[in-house]
Amino acid sequence: QVQLIESGGGLAQPGGSLRLSCGGSGRAVSNYAMGWFRQSPGKEREPVAAVSFRGSTTLYADSVKGRFTISRSNDRNTVFLEMNNLKTEDTAVYYCAGVSRPYTTATLDQREYTSWGQGTQVTVSL
Repeated sequence: QVQLIESGGGLAQPGGSLRLSCGGSGRAVSNYAMGWFRQSPGKEREPVAAVSFRGSTTLYADSVKGRFTISRSNDRNTVFLEMNNLKTEDTAVYYCAGVSRPYTTATLDQREYTSWGQGTQVTVSL
């Protein structure tokens, strides 16, 4: 089982940027497709972005396309989410997650993910 720890959340102004990081321990993150998800108060958790285990394939929710970029450094066992041109509706707790099976492509299907971090708060406000 892998332990995932997110960092980099905080407060940003509309139009600003934040970079989230997700480090893994206990199991090599590098062998698994990874994803970022978010949940706002009163809403269901939703997918944000996903990356294949090699990093060659990425997927994005329509709401963040062109603004967010997911990437990974397998040498550092870390996955990143670069968030630019932030909007107030991006305010949420962001979760990093890993799929159950190794060596797979990217997926936004939450049912494929079995390892989850504790989440990091992102607040976009003036």
